[in-house]
Amino acid sequence: MVEQRIRNHHLIQKIMSPNEASLLIKDGMNIATSGFTLSSYPKAVALALVERLKKSGEKIRIGLYTGASVGEELDGILAQEDFLCRRYPYQTNESLRKRINAGTCAYTDMHLSHFSQYVKNGFVPKVDLAIIEAVAITEEGNLIPGNSLGGSPTFVEMADQVIVEINLSHPLGFEGMADVYSVEKPPFRKPIMITKPDDRIGTTYIPCTPEKIAAVVITDIPDQGKKFAAVDETSQQISQHLIDFLKQEVSAGRLPENLLPIQSGVGSVANAVLAGLKESSFENLWVYTEVVQDAVLDLIDVGKVKAASTTAVSPSPEGLKKFKENIDFYRDKIILRPMEISNNPEVIRRLGVLAFNTAIEADIYGNVNSTNIMGSRIMNGIGGSGDFARNAYISVFTTPSTAKGGAISSIVPMVSHHDHTEHDVMVIVTERGFADLRGLCPKERAKTIIEKCAHPDYQPMLWDYFERACKGKFQHTPHVLDEALSWHKRLLDTGNMKAE
Repeated sequence: MVEQRIRNHHLIQKIMSPNEASLLIKDGMNIATSGFTLSSYPKAVALALVERLKKSGEKIRIGLYTGASVGEELDGILAQEDFLCRRYPYQTNESLRKRINAGTCAYTDMHLSHFSQYVKNGFVPKVDLAIIEAVAITEEGNLIPGNSLGGSPTFVEMADQVIVEINLSHPLGFEGMADVYSVEKPPFRKPIMITKPDDRIGTTYIPCTPEKIAAVVITDIPDQGKKFAAVDETSQQISQHLIDFLKQEVSAGRLPENLLPIQSGVGSVANAVLAGLKESSFENLWVYTEVVQDAVLDLIDVGKVKAASTTAVSPSPEGLKKFKENIDFYRDKIILRPMEISNNPEVIRRLGVLAFNTAIEADIYGNVNSTNIMGSRIMNGIGGSGDFARNAYISVFTTPSTAKGGAISSIVPMVSHHDHTEHDVMVIVTERGFADLRGLCPKERAKTIIEKCAHPDYQPMLWDYFERACKGKFQHTPHVLDEALSWHKRLLDTGNMKAE
């Protein structure tokens, strides 16, 4: 079994326990790990590190770099013990979120397509140690990744040392799914030769020299995938409105009958919205995205999707079980790419990707907040939504029209935090309908969004705000600034938006 997984015989001598490997982590280091949306993140070494430090009473503070969110065994335990001083570039962990919002862990929220360039060019502090979960190590010392790539190729390239966690819970059938290609630094950067989602341009492994590998740890701790909420009536309605919009575009000749490559954000709402395509009339679909969730696997199962390009396969626990059990089938349909390729603006623009992302709130002029509650408290992060929204052929944002059981309108006069400006938002969809904002001036957008997307309970307040704003001196994007801000303050005053 070990020889199947570690094919370089010299590296067998570097096998050590998680506790021994954790001794390589020193105070003040910047640690970069594999992992993207709870897929193929290292677990054993972090768990051993925390256990060892708790016993010894020693305190360390480290920076943590990943592709995107990782699980409780990494973000969670390190945040709970206050071992993290800095975090890049995305997270979804409750314990870590509390540390960030309390100011004890510095967090830089970033476009995911930018992060590899930041690391390669020294825009962020240097990576001291990379911890990479893998399926196997080749004879040459290269790493066979699990069900995500994220930033792993860049981290291995830039780190001084590498710890490899060989995870036996991942089937060897993952081998061959990856397509690893690295973008050169300017001025030597070349075009990325992807002209359709299933093009392969790289290697099936992460390049790594054996000399860089300081430790190999054998583990079998499975990924802790996140269970998605059941598809409710609101999600079904949003999905149907999105499908109606897509049919409109096909009828108008602006989309082919099998659409263009699809990207979808992460989470329960995004998964539910995409699930609606299963019952639609659309066939022979392509996917070019950053995360494949249950809905995409289901679309592949029924023959709706020809191929899916992604940087991570991150389904629910049930979906992950299905994925592993049928890996030979999915391996021919799914391509794993580094996130600097899966989220690359050049490729997204060339392929004409249809981007479907989710919003916390949207304002009447089409600006979207997808990261911060009340403008100050980070929820998760921008992730790849900006990469796709800015460069998509059509950029769509979905959200229920209300939150907190109807106590809050998701359509507001002015968003409390801007992630996606009106320039990158073409369509907004709620369970009320869809607002096609393309070509509209700000006041036309406001009328369309209030009419098509806002909940009836909040439409009178929004119309009242807009009409009074239009009585002001400047008419291009009318606002009453103190009242726009008071819209959010009212939520705090009434107790409808409590602090975390």
